[in-house]
Amino acid sequence: MTGFRLYKKERLCSKIAIDALFLPGEGKRTVIAYPWRAVWKVNERREVSCAQFLISVPKKRLRHAVDRVAMRRRCREAYRLNRSLMGECPKVDVAFVYIGAGLADYSATSRAVCKILTKIGASLKKAGS
Repeated sequence: MTGFRLYKKERLCSKIAIDALFLPGEGKRTVIAYPWRAVWKVNERREVSCAQFLISVPKKRLRHAVDRVAMRRRCREAYRLNRSLMGECPKVDVAFVYIGAGLADYSATSRAVCKILTKIGASLKKAGS
């Protein structure tokens, strides 16, 4: 994708793809960088040639809806600015799941998302070569 805009085709909306991402086994991988955990999987069957992602903030972790929305926005912004760390147009499905105990600030979220995207990019590069 060009620029810093988030496009609709970058959202992971397919119920089948989401279910495949969270099924046990099936070649999925997990990366943890507190306060986020990422579950990702290479999806070659898809025709869109960019990474697709979703963000989940459980009600168990943040009870108030405004806090959950704030954490989703912070994660989405960090992903938008740092998605180039994964490399060039991988066909990857990524789910960011919040595992923190309380509301985290943007700098912690940005560091965690950068670390996650760097690890995914390194793993993809290692598997590709």
